[in-house]
Amino acid sequence: MAKADASPKSPRPKTPPAKGPARKGQPAPAAPDAGVRPKGTGEVPARLKVRFHQTVLPALMKERGYTNPWQVPRLHKIVVSMGVGEGRENAKVLDFATADLQTITGQRPIVTRAKKSIANFKLREGVPIGTKVTLRGARMYEFLDRLVSVALPRVRDFRGVPPRGFDGRGNYALGLREQLIFPEVVYDKIDKVRGMDVNIVTTARTDEEAKALLTHLGMPFRE
Repeated sequence: MAKADASPKSPRPKTPPAKGPARKGQPAPAAPDAGVRPKGTGEVPARLKVRFHQTVLPALMKERGYTNPWQVPRLHKIVVSMGVGEGRENAKVLDFATADLQTITGQRPIVTRAKKSIANFKLREGVPIGTKVTLRGARMYEFLDRLVSVALPRVRDFRGVPPRGFDGRGNYALGLREQLIFPEVVYDKIDKVRGMDVNIVTTARTDEEAKALLTHLGMPFRE
């Protein structure tokens, strides 16, 4: 009898399955980019950010005499906070404030709690007293763009924002009396009218530099 060949056989190459229409009852093949999730702020860059690099930066270099583009002050972050004193007694009120702030900024807020107990205000340490959001990057520019272009002009008898809101270190604080100036907030879905604080943190070293930056970005300061 002839002996069988003991040499190992080379594995056959696997041929990929033929692509064709899915059979009845089977799901259709996914698209090549189905697993790619879009960015949270969209594919279109923030309009105010593009304006800063194309218009504001060269204008400030010429106006202030900067020799290096990195000497020009820039936006660092924007903190939007909403105080809810009654939240220590009714947690549902804090939920309404959180929902309003998330609708306005497009980012989920965090709950702020009391750092120490104050007997005169019936406040205990650790009790929730508000909510806040810290915006950076594209969301920061988009929020400031909507604030100066849409929200502030909707304020009744608006004559500009006060120029005394600087803290001496290049940062600006602005108080808003109601959240309804933002068109994203629906009147029928809020429980009450609430104000909020907007703190704009810049890389400027002086208030004069920060004011020049915000003025070029469209902040309407009162004369």
